[in-house]
Amino acid sequence: QVQLVESGGGLVQAGDSLRLSCAVSDGTFSMYVMGWFRQASGPEREFVATISRSGSMLKYADSVRGRFTISRDNAKQTVYLQMDGLKPEDTAVYYCAAKIALDSQYYDSTLSYTYWGQGTQVTVSS
Repeated sequence: QVQLVESGGGLVQAGDSLRLSCAVSDGTFSMYVMGWFRQASGPEREFVATISRSGSMLKYADSVRGRFTISRDNAKQTVYLQMDGLKPEDTAVYYCAAKIALDSQYYDSTLSYTYWGQGTQVTVSS
C-alpha cells in the first residue's frame, strides 16, 4: 500500500511563505507523476501544480503561477510545494497525489490520480 504523508502546513499572515512536503512510502517514487491539489470550503479539490517523473515538466494553476513552485527529490522520495506571497484565498487543505505514468506526462485532474495523502491545513490571515 502506497502512503503519502504531507507536512508543512500552518497559520501564516498574508505575504508569508510556507513549504509543503509530501513523502511517499513506496520505493518506486521516481515512477510517479506527482500533483498538489487544495480544497477550501467547497466539495471539490482544485488543481494547484503537477510535476513529471523527472521534474522536467511542470504545470501550475493560473491562480498560483509565479508564486508557488513545485519540485521533487527522487532520492528522498519527496515532492515539495514552495508557496510564496501567500494570500487569504490560498487558505485550504492541501493534498498531494501520485500516479504511475510515463515521464513525458503530467496531470491536472483529480480523476487521474491513484494515491492521495491525508492533507495538511494552510491558513493565511489578512
